[in-house]
Amino acid sequence: MKNFALIGAGGFVAPRHLKAIKETGNELVAFLDPNDSVGVVDDYFPNAHFFTEYERFDRHVEKLRRQNHAGKVDYVSICSPNHLHDAHIRFTLRVGAHAICEKPVVLNPWNIEALSEIEKESETKVNTILQLRLHPAVMALKDDIKKQKPTIKQSVDLTYITSRGNWYLRSWKGNLEKSGGLATNIGIHFFDMLINIFGAVQNSTVHLNEPQRCAGVLELDNAMVRWFLSINANDLPENIKQKGQRTFRSIKIGDGEFDMSQGFTDLHTLSYREILAGNGFSLTDSLPAVTIAHQIRVAPVLGLKGNYHPILKNISLA
Repeated sequence: MKNFALIGAGGFVAPRHLKAIKETGNELVAFLDPNDSVGVVDDYFPNAHFFTEYERFDRHVEKLRRQNHAGKVDYVSICSPNHLHDAHIRFTLRVGAHAICEKPVVLNPWNIEALSEIEKESETKVNTILQLRLHPAVMALKDDIKKQKPTIKQSVDLTYITSRGNWYLRSWKGNLEKSGGLATNIGIHFFDMLINIFGAVQNSTVHLNEPQRCAGVLELDNAMVRWFLSINANDLPENIKQKGQRTFRSIKIGDGEFDMSQGFTDLHTLSYREILAGNGFSLTDSLPAVTIAHQIRVAPVLGLKGNYHPILKNISLA
């Protein structure tokens, strides 16, 4: 059994990490969140020590390490806002623990280089959550593409609309400097997945980049990907609205539809099992998606020019 600490217990994704820690037979000994709305932890680890102040959390974890206490932290799960990941990974390596960090591991590609140097100096490892790589349908598709050895680039349309309320833009997620914007906060898992399946990025074009939606084209080694991301419920297809659903996910490859409607629920637990077995995804693994998300964030916006996602014809652009 390994001892875990967790940073960002009040966040949206934290319950998936709590569940994964529990289901892999490990123990949460301490957790941190500046807010105290963290009752969800009671469902998993009611005896864990809770801190609202980073300094006291730091002191507690460091004390356990120096005393070689039975509760010494082996892993720190990082679920904090995106812009804090870099600092919290550094903290984790400093206290002699392995890091398990949510996406994006950092906001900028040069931060990965700096963290890699610190990781080399430590005896611990940084693991990143890239759970879509472990999705059975994704793994099967990657195998199919590899077997086919396509001579022409596949035509791919990625559409991901996940409705968010007014709170989103008022939170840290709506702050570009803290979240990295939609391409980083919402899209990075899909970019990583597509790069993992179809190969490295050759070129990138951005047609739209707004607080609530963004779109562009990625040219990969073996695919031309038109992508559209949105948190605006008005962008949902009419049939999805009529069903009362607030999320629409579609990946079209050529004339076919890639089905990812199932298989999401246990991907964090599966990620933890792989990490604990020494097979986690590294800083290097996360670099391509972090790099392209950053490039999208700073790229010039072309508007409706060239080969753009077809949904842009049907929505009202600002």
